[in-house]
Amino acid sequence: MADMQKTRHREPLLHIAKRDDMAPWKAWLIRLTAILIAFLLIGLVSMALTGEGLGEIYSTMLRGVFGRLFQGKTSLLWTYLQRTAVLLCLGLAVTPAFKMKFWNCGAEGQALMGGLAAMMCMIHLGHLPYPLLLIVIVGASILVGAVWGIIPAIFKAYYNTNETLFTLMMNYIAIQIVSYYVYLVGQGSGVIQPVATGNLPTIGNSKQLLNILIVVALMIVMFIYLKYSKQGYEITVVGESQNTARYIGINVKKVILRTMLISGAVCGIAGMLLVSGIDHSVNADTIGGQGFTAIMVSWLGQFNPYIIAAMSALIVFLESGAGKVADTFFLNGSFAGVASGIVILFLVGCEFFIRYSVRIRRARKEETV
Repeated sequence: MADMQKTRHREPLLHIAKRDDMAPWKAWLIRLTAILIAFLLIGLVSMALTGEGLGEIYSTMLRGVFGRLFQGKTSLLWTYLQRTAVLLCLGLAVTPAFKMKFWNCGAEGQALMGGLAAMMCMIHLGHLPYPLLLIVIVGASILVGAVWGIIPAIFKAYYNTNETLFTLMMNYIAIQIVSYYVYLVGQGSGVIQPVATGNLPTIGNSKQLLNILIVVALMIVMFIYLKYSKQGYEITVVGESQNTARYIGINVKKVILRTMLISGAVCGIAGMLLVSGIDHSVNADTIGGQGFTAIMVSWLGQFNPYIIAAMSALIVFLESGAGKVADTFFLNGSFAGVASGIVILFLVGCEFFIRYSVRIRRARKEETV
């Protein structure tokens, strides 16, 4: 008989296991706690840099967003709502593609091309009657954004290319096209002066209200489309498993092309709102990186339009409030980005603990024969 040997099995110190479905209220409690901790950390960092108290830091952030709201001066509030609406529009645009697991990182370029189309109509078709000109501007922005979105979809559907790299590279192509157009129209100055024709109408005394209402309508339509329509169901199935989708008779290529048409079209609307509704001009920095921020907003919003709206409001609040802190206390201009990054880091981290549990190994000896 062979001698019995005692061996010790070493297991990893930490075990990471996928959780069962957590109660929604618990998950949201964790997220809210993460946001509060992140805000506290931002306040502490600001205190260390400025020497001011937490109360002064947070009140400065509120003034940067809402201004002197209670004194009748609401221009900053309108600006905040407008910026939130634009980011929300871009977040809504990438959501159908992301839900399908088509990683559309080209919202920046698709929105920029939509804005370019609006600008070209405003400059070259300004002689048209105003109602007709508006129709042409909206149609051209949607069409160009949709075309810019469907190009990578065609290559993905028929040649299985990498959509992430494809859409990223198309951003740079869009930037160069816009830069060249600005160079031509600006006669080498690199600037197109604000154009008076083709601007979106104002409602009351607010230039921003129409933009906000358009995006709110888009949010409601997108929620209904993704949750209750047949096409929304097909997007969900394709995102979960393309093989399953094919098995039950869904044309996967058609769904990819159709979804990216919608994604690009909504990006085109965002570009039109920025150009025709806000800036009345265009340049390579018109979107200002919001297309990339929209990727994180959509993911943090769990592809739910209403939660995406809340995430957009939070991110813009941080950028505006932290920017005011930086201006007031003479901090570096990148402080707003640092503040947003802290909150995003905490939100991403809490999602890990919502979905997975971490268990510590207990000391144990096992004997084998």
